[in-house]
Amino acid sequence: MNINPLKIENLSVRLPIIQGGMGVGVSLSNLASAVTNAGGIGVISAAQIGFREENFENNALACNLRALKEEIKLAKEKCNNGVLGVNIMVATRGYAEYVQTAIESGIDLIISGAGLPTMLPKLVKDSMVKIAPIVSSLKAVKVILKLWDKHDNITADMVVIEGPKAGGHLGFKAENLELEMDNFDETILNIIEEVKKYREKYSKDIPVIVAGGVFTGEDIAKFLKLGANGVQMGTRFVATEECDASLEFKMAYINSKKDDVTIVKSPVGMPGRALLNPFVKETRINKIKVTKCYNCLTPCNPADTPYCISKALINAVNGNMDEGLIFCGDNAYRVEKMSTVQAIMTELENDILAI
Repeated sequence: MNINPLKIENLSVRLPIIQGGMGVGVSLSNLASAVTNAGGIGVISAAQIGFREENFENNALACNLRALKEEIKLAKEKCNNGVLGVNIMVATRGYAEYVQTAIESGIDLIISGAGLPTMLPKLVKDSMVKIAPIVSSLKAVKVILKLWDKHDNITADMVVIEGPKAGGHLGFKAENLELEMDNFDETILNIIEEVKKYREKYSKDIPVIVAGGVFTGEDIAKFLKLGANGVQMGTRFVATEECDASLEFKMAYINSKKDDVTIVKSPVGMPGRALLNPFVKETRINKIKVTKCYNCLTPCNPADTPYCISKALINAVNGNMDEGLIFCGDNAYRVEKMSTVQAIMTELENDILAI
């Protein structure tokens, strides 16, 4: 099948592939710029992005904002000012400051989930930055687009539908995951129809992007045929030379088996998908005492949290596989070898063209 460029207002890229933002520290400037250079849109994750900074233990917010600015600058340099996005979770403490920093740093696109980004239009007002909510249900897209329309006289520049096979935090109750998987295609079609209302009202294209469980060119072609304008992929890009995570993190994906991909409970109350390891096994039995709070997420209370998610994710990305939380998508076990971003993008493109 033919491949149409992905257009977000005045932004355009050759391939309809967005690399999902993966935190902590999995998708930074190196991975994001590589995906952009290969014809897609690379995305930096803002989650605890300053974890390598010297003063992170004492002032995480300042380190994160400084690192976000630097990573966007580096990525822009590496991809010759190509199209780049940043993923900022609504649940992030200091959300508005992260958004403002991203705008000032010249980011093109802000993708925002883990909550409804109700304030995002006001935060990007008078800027050229494009905004895209992440939704997991028809109800969510109805709520957010109605709110933006009513209070800000604006609509989304793009909508990302994150399905139940995604990695990291999921927008579903754990007991509903199987049902949501069965109904995902219907959910996509319903959301596309809802978005059409705002396309017509605002006389603008609003691309709909499908995320969660997208692994092959065949998967991409399927969603394009359903009416989506593109896909978002995370897991597929982890075991690449350009990924910003440690070699140990990448090898955990390569060495994983299907039974290793499991659902965990996050300290913020959401289910998440991760690889089964000693850390996950331990948290299912015991609480892991929080000795340091990084004030990273708004719903988290260190007094009763089962473990510190920041510490767990930092351990993982740094290569401490026994004491880290290794977020992954449903297809992590299908990653069999180390590759490059360009090789993966070329394979995906060729597979779509062959269909």
